[in-house]
Amino acid sequence: MPYIEPYFTKTVRRAVPFLDDELKPTAKHFAAQEAQHQAEHRRFNAAVRAHAPRVARLERTMHRVYLWLWGTRSLEFNLAFTAASETIAYALARWMSDHLQLFTGGSDPTIGRMFIWHLAEEVEHKSVGYDVFEAVDGSRWRYLRAAMLSLSLVGIFVTTGTLIQLASQRRLRNPLTWLRLAGWAISTGMEVLPTLALSALPSHHPSKLVDPSWFSLWLTDMETTTASDHADAS
Repeated sequence: MPYIEPYFTKTVRRAVPFLDDELKPTAKHFAAQEAQHQAEHRRFNAAVRAHAPRVARLERTMHRVYLWLWGTRSLEFNLAFTAASETIAYALARWMSDHLQLFTGGSDPTIGRMFIWHLAEEVEHKSVGYDVFEAVDGSRWRYLRAAMLSLSLVGIFVTTGTLIQLASQRRLRNPLTWLRLAGWAISTGMEVLPTLALSALPSHHPSKLVDPSWFSLWLTDMETTTASDHADAS
């Protein structure tokens, strides 16, 4: 995430001059959110590297790949890639809503909260990347190509990072590890692939997708709790 999110931020900011006055502030807010996500995920990755140093090599590869994409592709393609990637993130948020126990039942509470916070905000701004893409270009064929590339890269990087970390924990020989990974991969694919296919249709708009209702309530509760903690500290 710390390497694809700067890609989103730079792409949307580059498109701002081409947007109407109504969409411009929303796009700027989206870019600011992605920058905030990037900072938190960099802190998370630093903690992961402390336990699995070989992740650093994967991070360098991801950095080069997304930097190369942004520098060699047109603004229209980069916007299509951003819109498709945000659709994937939204689908993952829907998947997480049905598998919440993985993030709350025994996992580190701080890390679990970080992922819930991130995916809740993906639901909150699910339409922004798509709207910016539509305003500047909107080519269905370009979107489909970008979607397939984005999904392929996410799949490769997530799989590689997972295997590196499991190897560092010496868990790759455990049959239960592979059963769990297979189950999660299948259930994730059943959420992501149909959502991504639907998003490529000419009549699609993200607003037509039904959000898990509790995400917005969770964000409101988190903001209230954080404000209260700050007030107590003061």
